[in-house]
Amino acid sequence: MMMQGKIIAITRSKEDSEEFTRLISNAKAKAISLPTIELVSKGEGMVDEFLDAVKTDDPDYSVFMSSKAVKLLFDTAKKISKYEKLQLAVANTTVIAVGPKTKTALESEGIRVSHVPERFSSVGVGEVFTFLNADGKKVIVPRSGASTPFLAQLLKKIGLKVKEVYLYDVKSSSSLSYWNEFKELFSQNKVDGIIFTSASSVRAFFDIMLSDVDEKTLKNNIEKTTTIAIGPFTADELKKFGVKPFTADVHTVQGAVDAMKSCFTR
Repeated sequence: MMMQGKIIAITRSKEDSEEFTRLISNAKAKAISLPTIELVSKGEGMVDEFLDAVKTDDPDYSVFMSSKAVKLLFDTAKKISKYEKLQLAVANTTVIAVGPKTKTALESEGIRVSHVPERFSSVGVGEVFTFLNADGKKVIVPRSGASTPFLAQLLKKIGLKVKEVYLYDVKSSSSLSYWNEFKELFSQNKVDGIIFTSASSVRAFFDIMLSDVDEKTLKNNIEKTTTIAIGPFTADELKKFGVKPFTADVHTVQGAVDAMKSCFTR
C-alpha cells in the first residue's frame, strides 16, 4: 500500500473536496482540505450584465466553465425574479459545459446541454468548437475574475467572437482555522503531498503561508513534499514560486490522486 499512512493536502475547502477525501481515505491515508480561495460574488448586477450581453450580442453559444458559475448565476437570478428570463436567454444559445459536474448543474436549472468536451478543460472546449466549424460565430462565457485569459484567446484564434461576463472575484480565504493543523504538520515535514487545484489557489496558498513563515523556510518545506498540479496552468503558477510539481495526466481530482500514487511508487 503505497499511500498507507501518508498525509495528503488539497487546496480546496471541505465542501469542495468530498471526492478527494474519499479517494485518500480509501487508500488508508489522511486527507487535509485547505480552503485557499473565496469567491466574492459580483452581486445582482451580473445577471443584468449577462442578459444585456445576450440581448446586444445575440451569441450563438454559451460556455459554462464550472458548476459554481452555473449555481451562482441562476441563484442570483432567482433572487431578483429574473430566473425565467435567464433560462430563456441561455436556452436560446447552444450550451457547452466544461465537464459532467457542470452539465448536471445546468440540467438541474432546466437547461439542455449540447456538448461536453472529451477533455474537461479549456483545451477540450476549444476542440469542441474546432469540430463545430464555429468560425465567425459568437460565444458568451460567464466566469470568475481569476480565470486565465487562455480560453478567450483560444476561442478567438479559432475565429469566434468572445464575450466574457465576470460573475465573481477571488480572494485568499479568511477561514484560516483549517490551516493550523496543516501548518503544524508541514513545519515538521510530516505532510507527504499537496495537490494544487488551480493557479489562483497556488497564489492564495503562498499568500496565506507567507503571512507567518519566511520564504526560505517555506521553500525548504515544500521541497520535502510531493507537489502535484491538477493541470498545466496550475503547474506554471507553481513554477513562478520556484516549485517543480508533477502534473496530472488527467486534469481531475482522480487524475491528481493517481499522479500522487505513482510518485510514491517511484
